[in-house]
Order: sequence, then structure tokens, then C-alpha cells
Amino acid sequence: MSETADWDRAWQALGLAPPADLLSALNARYAESHRAYHTLQHLTECFEQLGPVAALSERLPEIQLALWFHDAVYDTRAQDNEQQSADWAREALASAGAAREVGERVHALVMATRHAAVPEGIDAQVLVDVDLSILGAETARFAEYEQQIRREYVWVPEQAYRGARVRVLKSFLERPKIYATPWFAEHREARARANLARSIRELS
Repeated sequence: MSETADWDRAWQALGLAPPADLLSALNARYAESHRAYHTLQHLTECFEQLGPVAALSERLPEIQLALWFHDAVYDTRAQDNEQQSADWAREALASAGAAREVGERVHALVMATRHAAVPEGIDAQVLVDVDLSILGAETARFAEYEQQIRREYVWVPEQAYRGARVRVLKSFLERPKIYATPWFAEHREARARANLARSIRELS
């Protein structure tokens, strides 16, 4: 997988060796049975979407590692997935001998994928746009994504799920801009808005 090559290059660029078995542990997390969207498919798509905007980044290896960790912990019944994932990333970097500021930057990048605020700094903008690239996917892939998210929340009753999902999708649609980087703004913004509007209508 290309993302595995990016994993190796990221650590090499930082002059570090990853902790033993860390990659296997991450792969195992992304393969957990309760996941339908937040899987290695999502990770692969993220690394594919990183290509057009990678040159904008200030610290590409840190973005690559943040991508690997951003959904490392994923439990739809929990509220602190990003926090746990970010903490794991920081601990892994510390155990590999990374400078403290590297660990803190990667931690902050992972936390940016909570999508609770507009990302600050180009690296966070690149990472968040990549993570949200699915919103601007082709119609069929977006429909599949919506089905995958529903499977991850299979424990939520239908009407409650529909209401909550509409609120999430509206929160993105109501933003002045979904994407911060020029490439995503040009190539994904309009389609993302069409996808979101259509899904909101269907769920309502």
C-alpha cells in the first residue's frame, strides 16, 4: 500500500525509527470489526487525496503520521476518540526519540480532525481538507460513505440517527467554506455542497 511507503518515508524524514510493532498495531485498529468507513479504505483515500496538496505543507512527514493516527482510536459510543488517538501519536513519537515539539505538532494535527473549529496553519488545513475529501467524492462513493457511517452507528435508532446526521451534515454545509486549500476549493467544494444538500434532503 502506498500509505505504508508514506509511513516509512515519514519516519525516515524525521530521522527516526518507529517503535516495534506500531504499524501492525495501527493496521489492526483500522481493521476492527465495528468499523465500516473509518478503515484502511479511508486511510488509503486520504493518502491519495494528499497528493495534490502535499507541496503546500510545511512539514509533510508530520501530516503523514497524523493521518495514520487520526482515526487510530474509533468508538462511536465515545467522545474522546481524537484525544486518545492524538495522545497515542505523541507517546509513539516520544518513545522513538522525537523532539517534544514534533510530538506536540502531530498531536495538534490529530486534534484538528475533530472538525470543531476552522483549522489554523497550512499543515492543519491540508490535513483537514484531506480528511474531509470524502464530502466532495463522486456521487456513488459519497452514497457508499453515508451507508458506511450508518453501519458504524447501527446501535442508534433510525429517527435519532437521521436527526443527528442531518445536524452534522448541516454544520459543514453552513460553513462559508468547507475546504481551506485552493485545490480542494476548486475541485471539491461545489460537489461537496451538492452531496451534503442531497443527503440532508434524503435523511429529512
